[in-house]
Amino acid sequence: MDQRTIKLPSIWQVMLALGLFLALAFSFTSELNLPIQLALYIGWFIVITLGIKLGHDYKSLEKAATKGISNGLGAVLILLSVGALVGTWIAGGIVPTIIYYGLKAIHPSIFLLATMLICSVTALATGTSWGAAGTAGIAMMGIGQGLGIPSEITAGAVLSGCYFGDKMSPLSDSVILASSMSNVEIIDHIKGMMPISLISYAIAAVMFTLVGFHYAGSVDMSQVSSVITAMDKQFVITPFSFVPVIIVLGLLALKMPSFPVISFGALLGVVWAVMVQGMDPIKAIDTAWAPFSIHSGVTFIDSILNRGGMSSMLGSVAVIIFGLGFGGLLDKVGVLETIANLFEKHVKSAGSLAVSTIATAFLGNVFGSAMYVSLILTPKICAKNYDRIGFKRRNLSRNAEFGGTLTAGMVPWSDNGIYMASILGVATLSYVPFMWLSFICIIVTIICSFMGWFVDPCPPCDQSILDEDEREAQEVIKQLV
Repeated sequence: MDQRTIKLPSIWQVMLALGLFLALAFSFTSELNLPIQLALYIGWFIVITLGIKLGHDYKSLEKAATKGISNGLGAVLILLSVGALVGTWIAGGIVPTIIYYGLKAIHPSIFLLATMLICSVTALATGTSWGAAGTAGIAMMGIGQGLGIPSEITAGAVLSGCYFGDKMSPLSDSVILASSMSNVEIIDHIKGMMPISLISYAIAAVMFTLVGFHYAGSVDMSQVSSVITAMDKQFVITPFSFVPVIIVLGLLALKMPSFPVISFGALLGVVWAVMVQGMDPIKAIDTAWAPFSIHSGVTFIDSILNRGGMSSMLGSVAVIIFGLGFGGLLDKVGVLETIANLFEKHVKSAGSLAVSTIATAFLGNVFGSAMYVSLILTPKICAKNYDRIGFKRRNLSRNAEFGGTLTAGMVPWSDNGIYMASILGVATLSYVPFMWLSFICIIVTIICSFMGWFVDPCPPCDQSILDEDEREAQEVIKQLV
């Protein structure tokens, strides 16, 4: 009886509920200086109220929220392990060593281009944007700050590289998820993304190079020299400190699980802090929990290195937990399905397919608060449109990947937005304007789709086949979520 009385929300109910949440989120963060955690907490009750009005019982809604949280706890574990790794790698002199040699080797004019390239290669080899940002990313942020380049622009170059490598790597979770949920082979999925990705990468590379030349003339090399000298006094700088980096990246490239690998990397940081830097063992272990503390008298060194530790990530953990629960509630109530149904009425071509798919994936990040929510729900919601109009599923997997992966770091309350802001030390809304590769890739995709370039038409499917495919997809979702 209860199942028959449950309704999908109307578009007006969706707009009211999501409008209230967005008003809370932006007013809390930009006007009232209140934590985003509270906005997400209140958002739960907005969606719960809507769900009860639509016929859901409270117990089922609570279960949906807790299920959403449990499905994303892997991200929480990785977040805490990266906090430990950053703290111990700073204490062990690993991060200072990378910054030291980076300041000596990288010319300011090519720094932003080098940042994007290094982070791209790291993410491509390891299959993880989080791992790339937590290793190469934080080092490039330190080098950029030492060169006097605005941290927001450096963060944009870091994320452009990290997300490019992530979405082009066959080792990436997002690649595996987007392709499998679209019923596309991984290699075919990557081939489908390749032309637009390379065009977009070339454009972004030119932009970062031109901006790098602009800042090259304003860099005070005497200040860079003073930072290098101060770093040499505070830490034992040795090429031997690159060993933990090579080990961690090598294990990730071998597709070892991220949480134990990063945790092992944190342990190596403790060993280096004791053996190389001569730190007391108890203090070295404590840097895995509490932020590393240094008072060098050099503002740059103190600002970039007084950080890390699991405790510094607890606020981010709270955001992810509330965000995952919020996403679970939205999925249960049917908010994203209602939005997708609205898009379906206007989907008539490859261009409108691309726009609707990318928009659905972006909304999955905004309201699902996690990239995995976006990459699971988007193919499920949009697949029937590709089959109905007559386009191959690898167009679906490509557009879902671009919309889900490339926008994941743009949402301040999403798992990626919180993680990247915490790791890079730059507020989400501050670095978003400089995520040039993400914007370019999406724009090029939409233009090419409307022009009929890099799309793969096929005969439309019969409606009965679509219904059967949708039933099978729903069964897969039940097993995954």
